[in-house]
Amino acid sequence: MKKAGVIDLGLKAYGEAYKIQMQHLEKRINGKIRDTLLLVEHPPVITIGRGGTEQHLLMNKELLKQKGISLYETNRGGDITYHGPGQLVGYPIFDLKEHGRDLHQAVRNYEESIIRTLAEFDIKAGRIKELTGVWVGDEKVAAIGVGVRKWVTFHGFALNVNNDLTPFSYIIPCGIRDKGVTSMKKLLGQEVDMQRVKQKIVEKFGEVFNLNFDELPVIK
Repeated sequence: MKKAGVIDLGLKAYGEAYKIQMQHLEKRINGKIRDTLLLVEHPPVITIGRGGTEQHLLMNKELLKQKGISLYETNRGGDITYHGPGQLVGYPIFDLKEHGRDLHQAVRNYEESIIRTLAEFDIKAGRIKELTGVWVGDEKVAAIGVGVRKWVTFHGFALNVNNDLTPFSYIIPCGIRDKGVTSMKKLLGQEVDMQRVKQKIVEKFGEVFNLNFDELPVIK
C-alpha cells in the first residue's frame, strides 16, 4: 500500500477551500505531495458544475442571499448541488496514473468507498444504473462531481450526514427531477458522529484505492 495524506479543513468557505484544493492539485501534478484526501464542511452554498444550468435553480439569487446561501459556478463535472454544515465533502487529490488511468473507475471507487462507509452505520446503500452518486432507494445520500487535470483528480463527493435537507428544495439536485435526497441522520432517525464518519471514510478510501492514509487527528 502506498502512503497517502489526509487533511481535515473543518468548516471552510467554498471559495477558500477551492483555493486550497487547487494548491494541492498543482503540488500533486508536480510530484511534490502524495495522494491527499481533503475533508471539509462548507457554509451554505449552491454550486453549479460544468454540466449544469441556472435553469435548475428554483429560487432567485436575491432570496438565496437573504437566506445566507452563496452561489458558485465551478469547474467540476455534474450539474447543480447544495453544500452546508453537517455535510461531509471530500476532495481526493489522487494521481490516476497510479490507479489505472480510468476516471470512470475512479468515480465508481468513490461510490464504493461511500457505500462501505454507510454499511458501517447499518445503512444499505447502492447505485442506480446510469446515474452517479450513492443512493438509498430513490433518494441520493451522496453526490459526486469530479475534475481531472493531467490525470490528477480534484473535486469529489458530498455525503449528507447531519445537514439540513431543506435547501435541496431550492434546486433540482443534479438536474434529476424524479428522485429525492436523504441523509444519514434522516435514515437513522438520530444525529450521527461526524468524526466517526470521517474516520470511516478515510478507512474505506484506503481499502478501495489501496492507500495507507495518515491517521486522521481527533478534533476535541
